[in-house]
Amino acid sequence: MLAKRIIPCLDVKNGRVVKGINFLGLRDAGDPVEVSAIYNDEGADEIAFLDITASYEKRGTMIHVVERTAEKVFMPLTVGGGIRSTDDIRNLLTAGADKVAINTAAVEDPDFVKRAADRFGSQCIVVAIDAKRKRRSILDKPASSIQYPVSSIQHWEVYTYGGRKPTGLDACQWAKRVEEFGAGEILLTSMDCDGTKTGYDIDLTRRISQAANIPVIASGGAGILEHLYEAFSEGKADAVLAASIFHYREYTIHQAKVYLRDKGIPVRL
Repeated sequence: MLAKRIIPCLDVKNGRVVKGINFLGLRDAGDPVEVSAIYNDEGADEIAFLDITASYEKRGTMIHVVERTAEKVFMPLTVGGGIRSTDDIRNLLTAGADKVAINTAAVEDPDFVKRAADRFGSQCIVVAIDAKRKRRSILDKPASSIQYPVSSIQHWEVYTYGGRKPTGLDACQWAKRVEEFGAGEILLTSMDCDGTKTGYDIDLTRRISQAANIPVIASGGAGILEHLYEAFSEGKADAVLAASIFHYREYTIHQAKVYLRDKGIPVRL
């Protein structure tokens, strides 16, 4: 069985690591280069660097911060935010990224995922899905498809531009499509759970994991180590992304891995 991965997430704004709740109320969590070096020394499997306002501000990812980070870490580095072209991807890979995460550009031009995968390989292309739970009334469905008794049907809507813009896309259907386009991995963030520390959206994670045949990284909601275990055991995730519990030193990467190993989850120690 492949080892499950622990991935600290650096949400970066104005060159600083920040963390909020439900994508709002951001507070400072340190310098990205210094924080990355700590996680590198602790044995993180990968690190994710997300420039969270790049798409909204219609600018590219801060290349210089990526370069400085890549110089200090010796683990795979995934970078996302403001990626709109294959040139952007090339520049980030040249700066030291191992993978790129695409959200807004993938939704607005799905063929971009295919072009990127064809040029750089699927292993480099991560599609980030920011999803928010939405209850859809049965009145919104064709009468022939309704199975009674049902009062509402849950689904998750995809958002772009750093969680600011609803797209109308169903997250499970979108996950299937990006796999067909050539994405090598899905970075799935529950907007409802993000920063709340109440646990991952296990239902969402499990549904996406079942819908797609590529690795799924669960993100949004980790508060205690048990939440990581639940994402693997119940959500069927291949990796977990976490920020607050690591940034504010509630747990170390090593503590998380020992806990998971003792619970029967295969991890690299």
